[in-house]
Amino acid sequence: MIHVEVNNVAFSNIGFVIFLREQDGERTLPIFIGPLEARAIATELNKEPSPRPMTHDLFRTVLSTVDCNIQRVEVCDLVDNTFYGKLIIEKNSETMEIDSRPSDAIALALRFSAPIYVDERVMDEAGTIIEEQTDTPPREEAPPKKGKLTLREHLQQELEKAIAEERYEDAAKLRDEIENITNTEGTN
Repeated sequence: MIHVEVNNVAFSNIGFVIFLREQDGERTLPIFIGPLEARAIATELNKEPSPRPMTHDLFRTVLSTVDCNIQRVEVCDLVDNTFYGKLIIEKNSETMEIDSRPSDAIALALRFSAPIYVDERVMDEAGTIIEEQTDTPPREEAPPKKGKLTLREHLQQELEKAIAEERYEDAAKLRDEIENITNTEGTN
């Protein structure tokens, strides 16, 4: 298992995406998540108070009340472009594994200050190296750095993969996001 941390939560034309970066490496695992989970994660990352408990806050309170603690969460599998996660919970020295969407598990991990891990096979298959964006766009004549991808290059690879797998709706969304990034860079 690879120890990761939440690097960013962002919105794109495709939807919300959370970026999990290796603590002792350069790879980042992007996972597309729903808007409610993105809000729950961003709220906790930014330590924004909520007037009423959100679902993940309620679940934290329930677990704490029944003396359960989240030891860690894991992004443990990737099947047909769907990520799988689990909560590793401890109660009275007994450890339990509970199936979970990665986004929900991450939202809870942040609330419990629990570590987040990604299976090595999942990181090998879906992780990428994303360069930090700068204010100055790279010169077109400069060859791309070997082994490192910008967000646009990563999305281009995902687009090619979606086309090869005949996932045309996903391909259209990826194409639109690449165009959006290109247009945004052109206005800087």
